[in-house]
Amino acid sequence: MRWLVDGMNVIGTRPDAWWHDRHGAMVSLVGMLEAWAADSGADVTVVFEKPPVPPIRSTVITIAAAPRAGRDSADDEIVRLLLADPEPGAVRVVTSDNFLGDRARAAGASVEPARPFRALIEADG
Repeated sequence: MRWLVDGMNVIGTRPDAWWHDRHGAMVSLVGMLEAWAADSGADVTVVFEKPPVPPIRSTVITIAAAPRAGRDSADDEIVRLLLADPEPGAVRVVTSDNFLGDRARAAGASVEPARPFRALIEADG
């Protein structure tokens, strides 16, 4: 199973003042995803609405970003990646955004809600 994760959507599932340190929240999410992917063997790509500054690097998961920040830019990038995938039916998109979920299902992917996914990756860490 390949996973496309709507990064800020997952981060936003916890009102833990992440907005005071957006970059720190992104680094924390990447760390949780790395631990979960290493343990489960999952192929994970996390997508942010713009490239993190400073950059966040990983040898375990793929970190992607929309080419330009803007409303729904990460959603559009997730759909672009999904449509470029030779087997979209083998991809699960993590989001609680209903419109993105509908777009992902229309492309053949399954959808996992962000809140239970975050609980899963937090429990693994």
